[in-house]
Amino acid sequence: MGRKILFITTDQQRYDSLGCNGGTIARTPVVDGLAANGVVFRRAHPQNVVCMPSRSTMITGQNLSTHGVWMNGVPLPADAPTVAGVLHDSGYRTAIIGKAHFEPFLDPFLRFNENRMGINENVEGPHRGFDHLEFAAHGAVGLNHYARWLTREHPNHVFSYYPAIDIGSLEVNPTGGGDTDAPQTGHNQIPRDLYHTDWVADRTISWLDGLAADDDWFCWMSFPDPHHPWDPPASEVGRVNWRDLDLPAGFTEDIDERAAILDTKPRHWRKWWDGELVSNYEAPARWVPATLTADQVREVNARTHVENELIDEAIGRVLGAIAARGWDDDTDVIFTTDHGELQGDFGFLFKGPYHVDALMRIPLVWRPAPSSGVSAAAVEAPVGLIDLAPTFCEIAGVAVPEWMEGKPLPSSPEAAKDQGRERVMTEWDSRHATGVEVHLHTIHRDGLTCTTYEPGTVHEGNEGELYDHAEDPQQFVNLWDDPSRRALRDDLVDDLRANTPEWTQPKRAPQAPV
Repeated sequence: MGRKILFITTDQQRYDSLGCNGGTIARTPVVDGLAANGVVFRRAHPQNVVCMPSRSTMITGQNLSTHGVWMNGVPLPADAPTVAGVLHDSGYRTAIIGKAHFEPFLDPFLRFNENRMGINENVEGPHRGFDHLEFAAHGAVGLNHYARWLTREHPNHVFSYYPAIDIGSLEVNPTGGGDTDAPQTGHNQIPRDLYHTDWVADRTISWLDGLAADDDWFCWMSFPDPHHPWDPPASEVGRVNWRDLDLPAGFTEDIDERAAILDTKPRHWRKWWDGELVSNYEAPARWVPATLTADQVREVNARTHVENELIDEAIGRVLGAIAARGWDDDTDVIFTTDHGELQGDFGFLFKGPYHVDALMRIPLVWRPAPSSGVSAAAVEAPVGLIDLAPTFCEIAGVAVPEWMEGKPLPSSPEAAKDQGRERVMTEWDSRHATGVEVHLHTIHRDGLTCTTYEPGTVHEGNEGELYDHAEDPQQFVNLWDDPSRRALRDDLVDDLRANTPEWTQPKRAPQAPV
């Protein structure tokens, strides 16, 4: 058989959060060590910058137009083919532990199988190719195994987490907290060893301990952090003092300069900032980004760094358990996230239809098993999350199914060149509950990011964005209307349209907000 596979994901983590990617605040020695001994991808992009579409692409190796999950709230069909199913059928033991989110979370009538499984003590599959499933989300309220465990074993901490949803209105909670009254920020009194990050690692180790020494296995360990709310255990907050932080390069402190930057972008940017429009998911509808203060940005960033450190330490414990079983030499480890986080860039938090590096450039590290003989490398060529499933097949030594639309990740710059990797595509379609429709298609190629807008309720279809990352790494200067870049823009748009997958099915209606 092939090698063992530990697939690690976080939720909503920026590329620059890791030391191996230039981060200077959060201490991430474990993932940095994987990078030092493996392959670091400098331009990995998701095919969509929200959870459900991105995670559906990871598990299927398909574009949105094929698996059909085009926005949050649209469930992945129960019969969708998955890489876990391929590996299971090839003799692998398979598990997913942590956040899945292939089906909507808001499900009071238990319409979706994952939520029905989440309230059931029986965590055995098969489900989507997984033998074993233990689900978690951020916080202790929800239809998942972590919430049930905390309620049963430590009921005094069920309400320690920040309440992400205002139960009275069923809206995203707009209230602030922490030290600066930053939105979706709270003081969490839960002990660190009861926090969901350590729970995910504990349950992963428990599953691994139950395997036979000669089992081949694929384990997806999926951390809910650093997704908002930003409320790591209070005992850990002192790791990073927000008062000591410099503002991120993407946050322009002068409010007039910030507004001027937004005015060069398509109109939904400024409208959200002014509180006139809600076009994104999971940000409080009653929060106005223009009210975001410099200290709030500092505190959100500090808490995010703390959450990233806790994840790194949890990964270290799991890798230690793998080494103790004598499996390290035969185990591939892949670390990534589903999408990024604005985290103060342009004066925003959260995520939405904003195809800039804060959301669209993500960490991706692949430490091939030492027995593979693959050398450490950095790959600059663009790759996508669509390439993960074929990579798992290649590691396992099984044929990549024809229904997968990605291709195995290159293990070196030379391999990327041989594969002809020139571009990576990202798309966004949404019909927000407020009636707002936004449609974006983006290509990244040759250090340039170009986005076109289709007609919707905000845009007429002639707007766009063009950024040169060498000249403008913060993407403050939109070159879309620059006459000197017109030929380049037209070439990128033609390339984008030629390589955008076409939909061959009606778009299914969302079944829940998230």
